Amino acid sequence: MPKRPASVRRDGAGTRSGIRRAAVTMNRDKERRRPGPALLLRPVTAVGPVTAVVSLLALVACTGGGSSIPTGNAGQVTGSNSAGQEPRVLRTVEGLRLPWSTVFLPDGTAVISERDSGELKAVRDGNTTALGSVPGVVPGGEGGLLGLAVSPNFASDRSLFAYFTARSDNRIARLTLTERVPGGALELGTPETIFAGIPKASTHNGGRIRFGPDGNLYVGTGDSQRRDQPQDPSALGGKILRITEKGEPAPGNPFGDNPVYSLGHRNVQGLDWDDAGRLWSSEFGPNVDDELNLIQPGGNYGWPEVTGAPGRAGFIDAKVVWPSTAESSPSGLEIVGSTAYLGALRGQRLWAVPLAGENAGNPVSHFTARFGRIRDVSLAPDGTLWMLTNNQNPDSALILAPPGSPGG
Repeated sequence: MPKRPASVRRDGAGTRSGIRRAAVTMNRDKERRRPGPALLLRPVTAVGPVTAVVSLLALVACTGGGSSIPTGNAGQVTGSNSAGQEPRVLRTVEGLRLPWSTVFLPDGTAVISERDSGELKAVRDGNTTALGSVPGVVPGGEGGLLGLAVSPNFASDRSLFAYFTARSDNRIARLTLTERVPGGALELGTPETIFAGIPKASTHNGGRIRFGPDGNLYVGTGDSQRRDQPQDPSALGGKILRITEKGEPAPGNPFGDNPVYSLGHRNVQGLDWDDAGRLWSSEFGPNVDDELNLIQPGGNYGWPEVTGAPGRAGFIDAKVVWPSTAESSPSGLEIVGSTAYLGALRGQRLWAVPLAGENAGNPVSHFTARFGRIRDVSLAPDGTLWMLTNNQNPDSALILAPPGSPGG
């Protein structure tokens, strides 16, 4: 196993650039994933028995239409859960243009990225201001200014991290946010690229980033329409990466001095941890089998060999499978207590999935077709959920009170 992806080089400034280009580019949104020969890169054990996923209790979620039934290993999820209770809409933030990610500073200020404009917006005390544009963003298709992550040490380093599409690749930059006077307007500093070389395409650019409980930065990438990438541990596409805030492979990664944390992904769109520190991710299928996955270090999630939960040796089954992507296309993911909330793009709804340990129950849908495409769901410091719409300009952020919260 290579110690570092052969497709990544390090330049004198400490950044990473360059990616091996595949000879064939295919449009995965018009294809159906078919099982193929298993490629076992390293021993992996499926999370939970295969029969727990195959022998599902098929309960109809409140989908508001459609013939397919999204299911989790619901037979093992017991006890009370708030997934079935619809969050209450408290207020909205208007005037956004294709917002992609929302993060929160320690003082409660929301920072929102806009994909095509490349701008960052700050929302504080109900007022929206422009922080500025991120230099080097080259929007196109699904690319542009995408995921954001706030440094765990923001109080001292004032750092915000952004994943964006540049001219030749997708990359991650560190930005600084400063105030001329305490409590005054935020100002955006010059970005410093810490990681580059993630392959780009018109679709499947990934883009979600998030700091984990261990203080490392986790990065969801897409296959960039290159089928050779997800199963290749020396490539960056179709992966969840784990790096330090300086852009180095995090210590203890499963493939040695290599940023790859898990592989076999098609297009990771959401990342979050439950109360026990387990990492979950949401992922686009082709025209079938959107997924909610429980991530294991070094785990292989099957793309493009398999999709969903087929029980194939060497691949880890999804915990929840939406058979029809028309009902989901799950994007941002936020776990609140024992409920995973996922924004749905094509499905135009908020999915709530009950969790119990390593098991997931049957999804329940909320707000079906009421607010259109939902790009991201984020938990604010005050306990509210911020839900970003992606319909047409202008878009909005809907602020919700989840069940059990002070406003719920």
